[in-house]
Amino acid sequence: MATGGGLWRTDRLRALLRPGSTARAAVVAAVVAVALLSSAYALGRSLIPDRPRHSATGATGQLDGSHYADQPPADPTGPEQAGQEGRSASPSPTASDRAGDAVDETLFGAHVRTGDDRVALTFDDGPDPRYTPQVLAALRSHGVRATFCVVGEMAQSHPDLIQAIVADGHTLCNHSWNHDVTLGKRSPDQIRADLIRTNQAIRAAVPDAPIVWYRQPGGAWTYPVVSAARALGMAPLHWDVDPSDWEAPGARKIASTVLSQVGPGSIVLMHDAGGDRQGTVDALWQILPQLAARFELEALPTDTT
Repeated sequence: MATGGGLWRTDRLRALLRPGSTARAAVVAAVVAVALLSSAYALGRSLIPDRPRHSATGATGQLDGSHYADQPPADPTGPEQAGQEGRSASPSPTASDRAGDAVDETLFGAHVRTGDDRVALTFDDGPDPRYTPQVLAALRSHGVRATFCVVGEMAQSHPDLIQAIVADGHTLCNHSWNHDVTLGKRSPDQIRADLIRTNQAIRAAVPDAPIVWYRQPGGAWTYPVVSAARALGMAPLHWDVDPSDWEAPGARKIASTVLSQVGPGSIVLMHDAGGDRQGTVDALWQILPQLAARFELEALPTDTT
């Protein structure tokens, strides 16, 4: 039966493929259609560009490309031009500031490090009757001296706090009359008048206190403001560690940033005024014992610029 069935199927196939058979025409048409579809697919596939290949790290990119998908192309303007406007708006230092031996032209020679292995804590925008006494108490408790960059109108309003700062052996720094971030864009005479007015307010409280440092609000340095400060015997003071406590991120975040970023010669920027500074005060109690165990903490010198 199996052999007979096979012969029957063979005869049936020959009958279907006889010349003139309708079935044969259908088979031929089907073969031609398949051939045409295959050619069309090959042609269409050749017009589609190769898909990006995946590297072992999972990043995609063309083999002959200049960068991977997770690496943006280099900024053609270079680091000196890119973000130059942003420096005035943000007090955070650049990586070149932290390097110590690199010169950032946007700082116009402002000090970003102490010059030796000692670490300097600095406090801006005060004095403030609520937070400055707490900062002084924390520093006193740990035997640490720091530098206070004071605002002229605050010094005028709270001369007793200026006296307390000096009595504890801390260094004073001029921080402009009313924290004008755009001061460096004003005329040389206006800049000079602002700095002199601030010094006068400080010396009204402590007549003999040396003032040999100036810090520009927002770190928005310009040549005219640096020139005016130097002409008045003050060196421009910047920083290399900024925990952004001016944004009030909380004591834990402030302490974590300072402790992870500080190194020999660091100048740390913090604030004892200008807003809610309780986070900074609370962070100090965490920061001071650990920093004191790792570094010598100093008030910036008052006998040299």
